[in-house]
Amino acid sequence: MTAPPKPLEMMARLIATPSISSVSPERDMSNRPVIDLLAEWLEGLGYTIVIQRVGENSKANLIATLGQGDDGLVLAGHTDTVPFDEGRWHFDPFNLTEVDGRLYGLGTSDMKCFLAIAIEAAREFTARDLRRPLTILATADEESSMQGAKQLSQCGRKLGRFCVIGEPTNLKPVRQHKGIFMEAIRLRGRSGHSSDPRLGNSALDGMHAVIEELIAYRGELATRFQNPAFDVPVPTLNLGYIHGGDNPNRICGECELRIDLRSLPGMDNDLLRNALRQRIKGVAERLNLECEFNALFEGAPAMETPADSPIVKLTEQLTGHESGVVAFGTEGPYLNAMGTDTVILGPGDIAQAHQPDEYLTLERIQPTIDLLRALIEKICLSHV
Repeated sequence: MTAPPKPLEMMARLIATPSISSVSPERDMSNRPVIDLLAEWLEGLGYTIVIQRVGENSKANLIATLGQGDDGLVLAGHTDTVPFDEGRWHFDPFNLTEVDGRLYGLGTSDMKCFLAIAIEAAREFTARDLRRPLTILATADEESSMQGAKQLSQCGRKLGRFCVIGEPTNLKPVRQHKGIFMEAIRLRGRSGHSSDPRLGNSALDGMHAVIEELIAYRGELATRFQNPAFDVPVPTLNLGYIHGGDNPNRICGECELRIDLRSLPGMDNDLLRNALRQRIKGVAERLNLECEFNALFEGAPAMETPADSPIVKLTEQLTGHESGVVAFGTEGPYLNAMGTDTVILGPGDIAQAHQPDEYLTLERIQPTIDLLRALIEKICLSHV
């Protein structure tokens, strides 16, 4: 067993261990080397280690627990990063580089450094110190499919009473975010010579009618559902991609549209997807077109942790900030569904996430360590 090194060395080793997750198989990597590294450090601190295989690939979740029970605190983060733009970085993405008070590297802000900070914050505690358990959770594939969190939630094991996920929020607590799913809609008609529309059935004309239906649906959703906590207080439906036909003098035989829909807390993605598909099927049937759907991203639900949850109140008290909302998705809804009240709270800045020259400022590290230690003391050592 090996005790973890100092925080900056932990960060450097995590950043130096590539763990890109991507929907493109040629870019996708295993996160297992990162999981093994974290497991080695946490085992050295006396944690009970469970490595959970994710899917059929070489991916895994890590559940490291100090103490006994399921009523304690979970400090959670994902181990994967997005791909990076080769040639646009001024620093080696896999070499933690300190310049002018910033730590540059792929995953510094989103969010490998949080895992090192969580380990450092917990270093001084032993199982004998705790009234309630402390769990450090590291997941797979958050950036591509949420498969790690989905697999975790399907096991039915409650990990703790409260959870903090260290996504980049500038050390401000977040208790709500929108959900998302992505859909491809394909229409098939009949091609023919463009000189006579009667010779075919245009899928492109049909997609025009589908788009009108989607815009009407978007308006209905905006009228029915609103949440003033968000900068964009309504659900959004984005028409993001369209392609149809092959030549100007041919009636378009096939056309595909790709959309995303971002739901508010309280909305059910499955119900939304089914309603959307039924409306589009109606348009296709009316126009004698074949219709096919493909879920490009099954989606992630919206998150809402109650404003009066003790973890919300405690993080507000410790940070001095009222809990807020973010537009990006997290693994929080899956933890909430397991009975673990969850707050999103981390040292990074979402403006740095998924960008060339991603960085975390040095000045955020010690305040985050202090904050996590205070949470551990309040939840795992006292009677909160």
